[in-house]
Amino acid sequence: MVVPVAPALPAASPAPAPSAAATPTLDLKSLEQRLRDTKAIGLFTKLALKNQVDDLLANFRAHHQGKPKPALGELRQNFDMLMLKVLSLLQDRDPTLAKAIVGSRESLWGILTDPAKLAAI
Repeated sequence: MVVPVAPALPAASPAPAPSAAATPTLDLKSLEQRLRDTKAIGLFTKLALKNQVDDLLANFRAHHQGKPKPALGELRQNFDMLMLKVLSLLQDRDPTLAKAIVGSRESLWGILTDPAKLAAI
């Protein structure tokens, strides 16, 4: 008795390579410029954001000078809240900038937590 053999299945094709055109990360100066240029945020909101960023930078400088308050965990929470606020303002009217900020978030955090990089701003 002859047993029929099932035909061989074609080999699975490899997964497509990720896009080479990844969104570049932003530094603080380019982020500041792009936020100034966007039409997704009104003038008064931009001024309020600038004040919040200035306060956050002052808190980071105080932390790097060895002051006990604010602690790094508190700074991370303030940074995350500010990022969420900016993203909520941008997500519908400037999704390209919102995506660039999401991709740059950890890079920006790295700049803020490094005393030498922060001093260079």
